[in-house]
Amino acid sequence: MRFTPVFAAVLLVAGCTSAQPGLGPEINVPAQLSTIQEAVNAAQEGATIVVSPGVYEESVQVRTKGLTIKGARRGSVIIDGESERAAGVVVAAEDVSVQNLTVRNHTSHGVLISEQRGFRVSYVTSSNNARFGVQALHAQNGVIEESYASGSGDSGFAVDRCKPCDIVVRGNVAERNAVGYQGTNASGRMFVLGNRFSGNRVGLTSAAERQEDVTFVGNLVSDNDEALSPAQADGAFGLGMRILTSTKNLVSRNLITGNPGIGLALSPGQDSAPTDDRLESNVIVGNGQNVRYDTDVPRKKPKAPRGIPSNQVAAPPLQPEMPSDPLPDKAPNADKYALPDEDLFDDRAAVRA
Repeated sequence: MRFTPVFAAVLLVAGCTSAQPGLGPEINVPAQLSTIQEAVNAAQEGATIVVSPGVYEESVQVRTKGLTIKGARRGSVIIDGESERAAGVVVAAEDVSVQNLTVRNHTSHGVLISEQRGFRVSYVTSSNNARFGVQALHAQNGVIEESYASGSGDSGFAVDRCKPCDIVVRGNVAERNAVGYQGTNASGRMFVLGNRFSGNRVGLTSAAERQEDVTFVGNLVSDNDEALSPAQADGAFGLGMRILTSTKNLVSRNLITGNPGIGLALSPGQDSAPTDDRLESNVIVGNGQNVRYDTDVPRKKPKAPRGIPSNQVAAPPLQPEMPSDPLPDKAPNADKYALPDEDLFDDRAAVRA
């Protein structure tokens, strides 16, 4: 079934509530209110909005603190932008969780966390969004976990402009994006742990004028030469990881393989040069060039295919449902992530080695 969005004008006044009497701490869509946005507008702080299967043609703006938006079934609760609306879910309030649903076909973002603290994005499928799958922008103290992104013209997952970030990106799959994961000016207790960045044009990039205290542990970064993906303006292709280094970063127990350009590209940060003490127990094999520093002699880049529009990227495979058990603590626990195998999250991926 399909639902036509109803856009309600909501006056937000400090100390007042827009809640409708009788709705309680859990609101069911469409049983009680016909759209997700109506439920968000009506909810009190701390409420949970449970969304039944359906295609919801709307853009959801969250401005109430502490809400949880949870799909009843990840693959069949779909917020569809129809290639007309900019974003699926925009979070503009603290302590908001988005869980167990799909966002697709938006002209900019699947999910955008904008200048907020305490966010959580869990078991979300974000596909065919023209710029970002899931982006945390000027945000802090959050988690992006167990999610999937494909068809992003900028990056599947992105954390931008935070210091200290206190953000964990863990257990995600990114494929058929221009870039799997992108961190820009994201420093300070920033963790990228146990993800699969495979089958993109570029696996992972992380850069800042001065980047510090970023941890990359237990990630699979492989075979990033997918032609049927959107192209970025700079045309990068065939690259595994590109990191602007600094003295406090850690790159450990990552498997980087099968990238036809460079496996790991390291550039010196401000007032620093890349040194081996930040590279520990990685396996970097079978790439066009396994490791390259800025001072190395350049090698010929692999020819980059033209790329395809975001809305033409293949639909994602079926993804796992969020378990009924409580989600794990937000703490990063980087020590628990071992060197991954090449088949990490194969059951969630369409692009294989």
